[in-house]
Amino acid sequence: MGLCIALGGKGGTGKTTIAGLLIRYMIRQGMKPILAIDADSNSNLNDVLGVPLDETLSDAREMMKTSVPVGMTKDVFMEMKIEQSLVEGDGFDLIAMGRPEGPGCYCAANNLLSRLIERLMKNYDYVVVDNEAGMEHFSRLTQKDIDLLLLVSDPSRRGLTAACRIAELVRSLPIRVRETVLAVNQLQTVPASWPPDVLETFGPERIVGLPADPLLAEYDLEGRPTITLPDDAPVVKAAESLFDRLLGKYKQKTS
Repeated sequence: MGLCIALGGKGGTGKTTIAGLLIRYMIRQGMKPILAIDADSNSNLNDVLGVPLDETLSDAREMMKTSVPVGMTKDVFMEMKIEQSLVEGDGFDLIAMGRPEGPGCYCAANNLLSRLIERLMKNYDYVVVDNEAGMEHFSRLTQKDIDLLLLVSDPSRRGLTAACRIAELVRSLPIRVRETVLAVNQLQTVPASWPPDVLETFGPERIVGLPADPLLAEYDLEGRPTITLPDDAPVVKAAESLFDRLLGKYKQKTS
C-alpha cells in the first residue's frame, strides 16, 4: 500500500463530502487507483461518489456467523463476500464497512476481516478511509499506518471539541499518524482566532477553513453526487487549494 489518508469528525460536518472531493482531486491528479473505504456506519460515501452500494461488510460479518455454505471455509467465504461488496468506480474502488456489530461475539469475523482488508489495501497505491467519529473501525480493522489524518469540523463549539477529542483519541491508539490537519468546514467568515484548546491540539499551521457553499445543500436536496460540483464552486476551489498543499509532496513522488 502507498499513501493512506483517513478522515474523521462528528456527524453533520461535511466529512463525507470532503472525502468525495479529495477522491475527485486525486483522480484528476493521476493519483490512482484508489481504494475508498466507507468506515462510517451511516454509509453514504457512495452517494457522494455517485455509485450504487448493494452490500456492506457488516452483511458478510453477520452471514459468517450463520450462513457459510457447507464445504466452504470461512476464509474463502469472506474473500468472496469482500469481492462482491467491492464497487468499481472511475479511478477508484469503494468498499463499505456498514452498520455496527449486533449482540454476540464478532471476534473471529473481525479478525478475519482485518487480515483480508489489509491484504486488499496492499493492491492499491492510494487508500482513503472515511471514518465514523471514534475511529474504532480504522483502529480495529485496517492498516495501522496513516500518512494524513484529516479531521473535519463545522465552526460550532461541539464540532471543534469533537475534533480535538478525536485527535487525542488517535494519539492513544496503536496507530502511526505522520500528519494531522483540522479542516473547519461551512465557514461564513474566518474567525480572527481559533479557541485556545484547538490551537493547542493542532497548532495554527494545521488548521484551515473551508467556506459554506449553498450549492452543497442544493445538490443534497436533489440527490446529485457532490463529486460532480462545478470546478468554480467556492468549496471545491478551497478544498483543492488545501489538497494541493497537503498532497504536493506525494504527487511529486508519483510523477
